[in-house]
Amino acid sequence: MITLSAVNQKYGGTQILWDLDLAIKPGSRTCIMGRNGVGKTTLLKTIMGLLPISSGKLTFGEQDITHSSVELRPDIGIGYVPQGRHIFPQLTVEENLTVSLNCKRQTSKTIPEHVFELFPVLKEMLHRQGGDLSGGQQQQLAIGRALVLNPDVLILDEPNEGIQPNIVQLIRDVLLKLNREQGMTIILVEQKLPFARAVGEEFVLLEKGQVISNGPMAELTNELVGEYLAV
Repeated sequence: MITLSAVNQKYGGTQILWDLDLAIKPGSRTCIMGRNGVGKTTLLKTIMGLLPISSGKLTFGEQDITHSSVELRPDIGIGYVPQGRHIFPQLTVEENLTVSLNCKRQTSKTIPEHVFELFPVLKEMLHRQGGDLSGGQQQQLAIGRALVLNPDVLILDEPNEGIQPNIVQLIRDVLLKLNREQGMTIILVEQKLPFARAVGEEFVLLEKGQVISNGPMAELTNELVGEYLAV
């Protein structure tokens, strides 16, 4: 579904990704893992078109999107939940969600009811400003905003950062439900190993902007964890 071939990415004069090859299968759940500074967020931003590709090729299905604009991603079915959530604090929950209704992919002008079924707190706080919500509630809002697009692929950057345990469990259950019942492809950057193992069926280990190991989550050995994830 998403394929990166020999992708290089330079940021502020520094090269972050080096001849990176990666193929994400449709309907899969893939965890991008690695220590801080190895290029995980850069990889997601490159897929989303937020950072330009210096060389190489990025495809979505049969479509070459290497140099396509960031605005194309939601239109072709890619939802994104950035690190830090980036909700609009001065807008209400409802207004945050309706922003995604402007996407060409979304023909309806109403918020899909399944967003509220997955995250009931959003319906309860529909008229509250986003900035008044707790961190866990804001993360639910950020994921809900992406789901309004009805995406085929959902990309999340550290969705559990600073989130209380009960919301972490809710997010885990929602991601598994979306994948298993709707066939949605899930790609996430995740530092917490138990969550990664619970959600991911595939892992990708990055080191210095390159894929150094990938495969089924069952093959993420203690040796790999110790060498590339332990701090």
